[in-house]
Amino acid sequence: MKKQYHLTTEGKTELEAELAELIAKRSEIAEKIANARDYGDLSENAEYDAAREEQAMLESRIAELEDILKNADIIKPTKSSTIKVGSTVHLENGKKVTYKVVGPVEADPLEGKISNESPIGAALMGKKVGDKVSIVTPKGHVEYSIEAVG
Repeated sequence: MKKQYHLTTEGKTELEAELAELIAKRSEIAEKIANARDYGDLSENAEYDAAREEQAMLESRIAELEDILKNADIIKPTKSSTIKVGSTVHLENGKKVTYKVVGPVEADPLEGKISNESPIGAALMGKKVGDKVSIVTPKGHVEYSIEAVG
């Protein structure tokens, strides 16, 4: 069974843009390989090896992005009082924090996007406004009160 990737519409757009950028970069890397090949003996050609390694990493990322986009489950924003993938959650534990629960592909904690598979995201799933949630983090237990779900 194929893995489903949960993506927001914005996340899908970002991945499509990255894919287009990487596909455009293919010719640049092919040119690097051709230029490095002109230097002579390939067995001791560092430029050639570096260009081939860059090509392998590029092709690997392109394949990964194509698989993600092909198997994407687009999260439709809905108004619900229950936290699920796609919800924006406002929490409080002395200080206020806001997270958007997304799939693991889009997760970026520095931007406030947490994965539904992360400890915080998993603990929040299915909870409602007014619920208290205790989350085990590397710093220990943290207790949050759910103030709002959008």
